[in-house]
Amino acid sequence: MTEASTPLKTDAFKVACSSCNLRELCLPVGLDRPDLERLDALVSTRRSVARGDTLFRAGDAFESLYAVRTGFFKTCVSSEDGRDQVTGFQMAGELLGLDGISADRHSCDAVALEDSQVCVIQYNQLETLSREFTDLQHQFHKIMSREIVRDHGVMLLLGSMRAEERLAAFLLNLTQRLQARGFSSSSLILRMTREEIGSYLGLKLETVSRTFSKFQDEGLLEVKQRQIRILNQEGLQQLINGAGSTC
Repeated sequence: MTEASTPLKTDAFKVACSSCNLRELCLPVGLDRPDLERLDALVSTRRSVARGDTLFRAGDAFESLYAVRTGFFKTCVSSEDGRDQVTGFQMAGELLGLDGISADRHSCDAVALEDSQVCVIQYNQLETLSREFTDLQHQFHKIMSREIVRDHGVMLLLGSMRAEERLAAFLLNLTQRLQARGFSSSSLILRMTREEIGSYLGLKLETVSRTFSKFQDEGLLEVKQRQIRILNQEGLQQLINGAGSTC
């Protein structure tokens, strides 16, 4: 499903950034109320994306950024042999679509891992408004910088960490991001499959499953299918050997 061929459901009401309870996690961080109200004009619609549906595909024309309001997404690219490589997981308060800025076309697929909703931000309008007040431009640069830092973290995971370190860093990063959204710092439900985690971390499915079992046997986690409870956060952190949870 693509934006051009089969449009996703678009709600007919306006979105107000100024009253959004995710504003401290999304684009308008640090902007005062008058500037937030100016952003309201940018966010023209909300769009609902059903579990398994695609928000955009690699090769689609780039027109908008998408702020995740509810739900969970994965981004992935297809290799020459047809396999999908997961490149990231995005949750409420995070942006999708930054990959399309350089070439005016998206370079990856964005797929909903559960029923989700996004705010649609027209990029050409965002550029125009950014030139009018520097706070928005500065915040947008911070968001892009954060994505670069996250990419560096993935490179560290894939280049220097053992399987146990990769999974520990992934789980700690995920719980930290969820905690910032008001969720528990120790209990979570994985929206992604173990196969998708393995694709993101550069590990085989069997290795991911075996490492989860190992963590449970060692008293680090309690694992019930996709329900995870961290029993020893310090123990997971020690596994990372000072590299930090940077995935």
